[in-house]
Amino acid sequence: MEQTYITLNNGTQIPQFGLGVYLVQGDAATKQACLDALKSGYRHIDTAHAYQNERGVGAAVKESGIPRNEIWITSKLWPSEYGEDKTMAGIDKMLSRLGTDYIDLLLLHQQFGDYLGAWRDMEKAVAQGKVRAIGLSNFESERLEEVLAAAAIKPAVLQVECHPYYQQKALKARVAPYGTAIECWYPIGHGDKGLIGEPVFTEHGEKYGKSSVQIILRWHIQEGNIIFPKSTNPAHLKANFDIFDFALTEEEMNRIRALDKGVRYFNMSLAEQEKQLGAFKPAD
Repeated sequence: MEQTYITLNNGTQIPQFGLGVYLVQGDAATKQACLDALKSGYRHIDTAHAYQNERGVGAAVKESGIPRNEIWITSKLWPSEYGEDKTMAGIDKMLSRLGTDYIDLLLLHQQFGDYLGAWRDMEKAVAQGKVRAIGLSNFESERLEEVLAAAAIKPAVLQVECHPYYQQKALKARVAPYGTAIECWYPIGHGDKGLIGEPVFTEHGEKYGKSSVQIILRWHIQEGNIIFPKSTNPAHLKANFDIFDFALTEEEMNRIRALDKGVRYFNMSLAEQEKQLGAFKPAD
């Protein structure tokens, strides 16, 4: 199986398929999941300060024996770390937690706080070689355009909820002029049985000898989305990655595109995000 890559707007190549470790509890479990994934061929891990498991990711990368430059590490800064000087200190702490000299992709995790000050520090971190690429997560309000207008380095990626029921076509059009790639969380719709059970996935699965989940993940790959489904089950890790030996036809892709109905699984207003998420401060 051959991993596919997306060339970002700064010329770097990101593995299109990775492992997400959101909700993987503790460094030990995270380390094991990452090691299992790396053994199965994964070369991309997506974590965040807020997940409180960056040390587990870093330990797995070291223990794997795979050269550091062959593994893509993404992490995210929490709003409590936003602001000039404060963000640079947060980046240095992140490098220490991950046990690495550089981060491949660094994102602003939420669209509130001093995100413009944070972006300026992230640009400095790129210049200093601490970070290879920078981007945004969950910026879908007019604050996205605010960052795009102020940024000297345009976001390489925008990480948002995206799946067949919510395909983010309008958002993709907003960021297309900047060459910003879309990364998808909830790529299989938060495991929603209604989505996974759609007849189109069953039909395609029978044709290709794949599961409905594998068909959805393959659809993302052909759509040009970057994905990182979470799992700690070695069998599921292998199955998720086993999608590079077939391709959906354009007609099959269009049938899946027709499922788009603007349905999200995470619904929280910007005001609610600021109030509820802003009260959290991750430990170092």
